[in-house]
Amino acid sequence: MPKHENSLGDDDRPRFFLVKNGAAHLTAPAAKKDQVVRLAARSLSVMQKEALVVSSKDNRVWRLVSDEGSYLDGCDEAPCPLSFLTTGMVSSYMNELLALADQRDMEIMDICIVQDNYYTMHGSALKGTMVGGARDIGLDVQIDTKASKDTVQDLIYDAVSASPLNGLMQGEKESLFTLTHNGKAVDNIRALPLGAAHEQDPSGIMDNVKPDGEWDGLIRRAGMSPKTDEITSSQGSSYSEHQDRTLHVRGICKLRDDGVKQIEQQLFNPHGSVFHFLCDEEGRAPNAESYMATGIGFCFMTQLGRYAKIAKKDLHAYNIVQDIHFSWGGASGGTGKAGSAEPVETHVFLESDSDDRFAQTALDMGEQTCFLHAFCRTDLKAKVRVTQIN
Repeated sequence: MPKHENSLGDDDRPRFFLVKNGAAHLTAPAAKKDQVVRLAARSLSVMQKEALVVSSKDNRVWRLVSDEGSYLDGCDEAPCPLSFLTTGMVSSYMNELLALADQRDMEIMDICIVQDNYYTMHGSALKGTMVGGARDIGLDVQIDTKASKDTVQDLIYDAVSASPLNGLMQGEKESLFTLTHNGKAVDNIRALPLGAAHEQDPSGIMDNVKPDGEWDGLIRRAGMSPKTDEITSSQGSSYSEHQDRTLHVRGICKLRDDGVKQIEQQLFNPHGSVFHFLCDEEGRAPNAESYMATGIGFCFMTQLGRYAKIAKKDLHAYNIVQDIHFSWGGASGGTGKAGSAEPVETHVFLESDSDDRFAQTALDMGEQTCFLHAFCRTDLKAKVRVTQIN
């Protein structure tokens, strides 16, 4: 496995920041739709990962990192992958809801969106039957407005449809991959081929990146999440070879006075830490699509590392370049249409002492057990509740 068990703890830089001279490190490819988000990520340890992410919407490059809690023997130095998708989703819904309310002349005095994401894991990793899954999300919109409850409920459903993430949440989109093992291109077995030239391993582009400004408050840890009856995790429990469990992540999104979104992420099962995120479409923090893309990439990488450890295989490094092509938001982008997206495209780079068959199997099991690739290939809905707070 990669070098240091707590590389993030040994790093003197802030965990998260806008990259100075970011275009010298990473640029977005040509967009197939209105916008594209490119993520270049590398493994630091068994569960620690770092990434650079750039959105063609503003071409800002952010450095983001991820870790896991005790349930995966992590060091808890940074949010788990699922936190990033939840943060991006709830922020995107807030963007679309506010834009729609403005277009419909609906005055909102105060608002808070509480989003619950649920995922499943069933089966045996060694037998190849373990599969990750995603369930419908819950949205509780707590709102102070003179509009009727039915009017608000219609607004929320329209905002969900208008979000660019709608393109991955609605329908069944199978992700596409290339595989490079020990520097050599290798054919996929089950994972669908991307059918494009392999990108270069991105590990080197993250060396020596430096922050552009002060970003200490961008993402911060805030103790453990509340304990609930649904907790089934324990130290290292997510490495169990056979699993039958449901995961639950919550995001609570509010607005600062300056319009920056504040998201509190809570991890109920497996039981993990609370993290506070900032999200913004004006460059004061990563935008919603950048967080969503980062979550998908980091989650897939976690499954690569987890499978190798369960299979007792030496995986020295696992890195990716991932592209997601999104439409503009139907309300925030002024299109008046439902949000749409292309299938996730991922270039995978593995380094190991094993043969190519292991690399192919690792890719297949990584995709098969990834909660967020399951999110993309599952037709999902939002279960909406409106809570009047006036």
